[in-house]
Amino acid sequence: MTTQRTGPAQNAGERAMLEGWLDYHRQTLAWKCEGLTDAQLRTASVPPSELSLMGLVRHMADVERSWFRRVLVGDDAGPIHYSHQDPDGEFHLTERDTWAEAYATWQAEIEVARRHAAGFALAELSRGRSRFTDEPFSLRWIYTHMIEEYARHNGHADLIRERIDGFTGE
Repeated sequence: MTTQRTGPAQNAGERAMLEGWLDYHRQTLAWKCEGLTDAQLRTASVPPSELSLMGLVRHMADVERSWFRRVLVGDDAGPIHYSHQDPDGEFHLTERDTWAEAYATWQAEIEVARRHAAGFALAELSRGRSRFTDEPFSLRWIYTHMIEEYARHNGHADLIRERIDGFTGE
C-alpha cells in the first residue's frame, strides 16, 4: 500500500480539523482499494449483498456530488451512477466498470466539493435544502456528516478488503 493518509494536526482550528478528517477518510477509502484488480474491486462482500469496494467508491462519488453540488450550492447536478429506476445503481457493476473510471469520477467530485466548500464559512447555510425538512444545512453540518459517511463505509471497506486478500489495517 502506498496511499499516504494524513490526519489533521492535533492543534488545528475547527475548519482545518474538519477538512483534515474528511480528507483522511477519503484517503482511507482509496488505501483500502489500492493494489487490487478491477475484478477484485467489483467483488461483492457476501451474497446476497452487492456491496463492493468499487461500488463504495462510486457511491461516495454520488454522495460528494449530492452534498457539495446539490445541497451546498443548489446546483441541479443529476446522479452519476443511480437513477429513479435503479436507486442502487452504483452497486450494480458489470465487467465494463473499471477502477480507472470510478476513481477518476470520485476524485473529480472531490475537487468540485473542495472548490464549492471554499466559498462558504462553516456556519453559512446551504442554498439547497433538506428533502425531509426543507431546511438548509450549515457547511459545518455537511462536513460532519461526510466524515460520518466515510467512516461508516470505511468500516465496510475494511471487511470487504480482508475477505478479498486478507489485508487488514485501521
